[in-house]
Amino acid sequence: MRLSRGRAAGCAALALGALLTGCDGTGLPDGGGLPGGGVSSAASGGQGTSPLDDPDGTKPGLAAISSQEDEATGRALIEKLSTKGRGPKTGYERDRFGYAWMDTADGVPLARNGCDTRNDLLKRDGQDIEFRSGSDCVIVSMTLHDPYTGKDIAWKKTDASKVQIDHVVPLSYAWQMGAARWPESKRKQLANDVLNLLPVEGRANSAKSDSGPASWLPPDKAIRCSYAVRFAQVARKYELSVTTADKQAMLTQCGG
Repeated sequence: MRLSRGRAAGCAALALGALLTGCDGTGLPDGGGLPGGGVSSAASGGQGTSPLDDPDGTKPGLAAISSQEDEATGRALIEKLSTKGRGPKTGYERDRFGYAWMDTADGVPLARNGCDTRNDLLKRDGQDIEFRSGSDCVIVSMTLHDPYTGKDIAWKKTDASKVQIDHVVPLSYAWQMGAARWPESKRKQLANDVLNLLPVEGRANSAKSDSGPASWLPPDKAIRCSYAVRFAQVARKYELSVTTADKQAMLTQCGG
């Protein structure tokens, strides 16, 4: 099943003819998809959503913050972050945050919907999505607008590493800033919370590794304030401190 921008255009045409039946504001049938299929994020125009308009991370992608008013709002959020030094990485393992892309992490959007976190995110941010035959979960091809590089990526499951899922606040960073003392359930939430997850170009994600904003920022300068705000949103939600250098780098990206 393949879905594209043409679906939204079709609903608009029906509306003009007063024949709007079964279409909602996304330009897709009520219930979120076609029979046997899922939803693409074509309604986003492929350019994502401002983090200021998406406090829970359920809307597609990440869009640039450009107005001075929104930059000021972003700085105000970043200013609320507490700071401390980055602790040791001793004891960190990915499995301390649960197995990758589990659908059973409680307390986060899209959990326990029968689809793993990775495919939920590809569905959230992808366009022209094609599912595996007989599935409304497993995506085999799509187009992704990568917010980190500003490029559109034609992705196929056969070349899966071309798109990777970035933890905006890296898990090892969180471990060093206090998550080592959290209960496992809270670590699982952070690892699978869509607020903290973005599908991006694999090379950009690999280059970032577990860096904070003082050490790595998205190559596309236009998205850097949005990235800083999203980093701050996650840190605030999970009561994580950031380093002084990271906080200053985040403020600088939003005109501070």
